[in-house]
Amino acid sequence: MNSKVETVGTGLDTAKLVVALLIVLSAIGAFYIYAEQSLLLRVIGMLIAVAVASVIALQTDKGRQVWGFFQEAQIEVRKVVWPTRQETVQTTLIVILMVIFIAIFLWMLDLFLGWSIGELMGQGG
Repeated sequence: MNSKVETVGTGLDTAKLVVALLIVLSAIGAFYIYAEQSLLLRVIGMLIAVAVASVIALQTDKGRQVWGFFQEAQIEVRKVVWPTRQETVQTTLIVILMVIFIAIFLWMLDLFLGWSIGELMGQGG
């Protein structure tokens, strides 16, 4: 028998996620508070804070689930059969030609409807 057991997040997991969020928010605040410092140093500080927050968040059940989702998404992307250059060029040309065709059709329809409304209203030539 195959049954899925749903895990309930503990208070410690919630606390870890709150700490990770506070670290990121503090880093954003520090980025703007220390605006007179070098941009390079502020960006490095921000990256370090995000890395620390990510490590903390990955210690929770939700963090591991999110990480697993991204790993599965990467596996699925590898399974995609990408079109060849020739297929891409042909499809692009077909789309461009159809857009031009529809644009001309709608322009002519607009001219006809404008003319016919003008005739019905007695404003024609």
